[in-house]
Amino acid sequence: MEFNRITADPRQLGGVPCIRRLRIPVATVVGMVAEGMTTNEILRAYPDLVDDDVREALRFAAAAVRERELPLASTL
Repeated sequence: MEFNRITADPRQLGGVPCIRRLRIPVATVVGMVAEGMTTNEILRAYPDLVDDDVREALRFAAAAVRERELPLASTL
């Protein structure tokens, strides 16, 4: 899977994945979605972003979760 809008530069925010070198971490955008914000609300909060940035942040987060094993609480 290719991500054209996600950048990670060790000289910028310690290499944290960001949206198009804007110093807006992918985790920030994904967290806003998780809190229930709409794409339009996110774009108003970060006017430098566009719809495709939000979608790619979510795709990137989904790919990251697929790549690693995460500890989950037991349902027993």
